[in-house]
Amino acid sequence: MARKKSTQLTDSEQSIMQILWQKEQASVREIADILSEEKTTAYTTVQTMCKILADKGYADFHKEGKAFIYTPKITQKDARKGALTSLLNKFFGGSPEVLAQHLMEETDIELDDLAALQKQIDRADD
Repeated sequence: MARKKSTQLTDSEQSIMQILWQKEQASVREIADILSEEKTTAYTTVQTMCKILADKGYADFHKEGKAFIYTPKITQKDARKGALTSLLNKFFGGSPEVLAQHLMEETDIELDDLAALQKQIDRADD
């Protein structure tokens, strides 16, 4: 039985989307060059990953001459929202409260950060 294709971003896809969100549009060559600054990345690999991003609905493209130019189809905010919803449902039973408790117990969250969150909660109650 074939595995269901994930709609979530892999780490490599996330790296490409970061570039697209920053630049607003980029060719496969530009993306490959930027990614290769940290780790050598083949043009054909980037080309395949960009096609996957388009298939998943994260990016769109058009052709300029021989180059494929990709643009983000969703905002970074919407991508974060989708990833967070998936995380909540997969690991925390859909409960933001359980996630918040986990963050407080398992991370080194600073008291200043908690105070800032409390201020946001208080403002939301008004």
